[in-house]
Amino acid sequence: MLQDPVLVDDTNPRVAVIRLNRPERLNAFDDAAVDAFFAALDRVGTSEASAVIVTGEGRGFCAGFDLKAADETSSDAVETAAHWTGRQEHFAGLVTRLRALRQPVIAAVNGPACGAGLGLALGCDLRICSDRAKFNAAFIKVGMTSCDIGVSYLLPRAIGTSRAFEMMLTGRMVGAEEAGRIGLVHLTTTAEGLLPAAFELAETIAENGRLNTWLTKRGMWANLEAGSLAAAIELENRSQILMQGTGNLERVARQRGFL
Repeated sequence: MLQDPVLVDDTNPRVAVIRLNRPERLNAFDDAAVDAFFAALDRVGTSEASAVIVTGEGRGFCAGFDLKAADETSSDAVETAAHWTGRQEHFAGLVTRLRALRQPVIAAVNGPACGAGLGLALGCDLRICSDRAKFNAAFIKVGMTSCDIGVSYLLPRAIGTSRAFEMMLTGRMVGAEEAGRIGLVHLTTTAEGLLPAAFELAETIAENGRLNTWLTKRGMWANLEAGSLAAAIELENRSQILMQGTGNLERVARQRGFL
């Protein structure tokens, strides 16, 4: 019996967990796993959860693209190019779908996050890892480029251009300690402490409310692309005015004894 390549645990009404479930392949993505991940995002995106955790089953987070699928070619070059273009665009859509999710997403990186697995972690809003985690831009090692699934956009914004160039051009592994030091993750913990730390972070986020959390996530991503400080502040002003109109400020102020 085939196992589900992606599992969703939404027993906690405030925090949903998406778990990649191909441990024998270090949770590498094939086409079925990509489709299952999209379905998982659709499911949690319409749930009442205030935060989402993404992690991997077994000893890997995600080993990227499953190279067993790399030999799917045709004798017709145009047909092959069309097939791979469609697959690449569909696969890369995972990152933009994560970004569009209204809930903040925490990558709990339990093991290797390689190639597209690195891109998946970067596509999450927050990243923590266990001391067993390691990261690399793997595709340059197998004859492809390191510019894949959003890495060339997201990695320099996370760790700076010099470090990003070095990771992407060498393809070397970055261990958990270094990942914390350079800002690729904001917390490194033990394997046993990883999910408890992820849940603690998710519950802290959930305490703040859903609409204001969503607008904060959306505003942060939008302002990473803002053309100027003035444009960023313009968006911030509108978000604040929108939230003030909900009555949340007065309600919370009364609850905390400020009014």
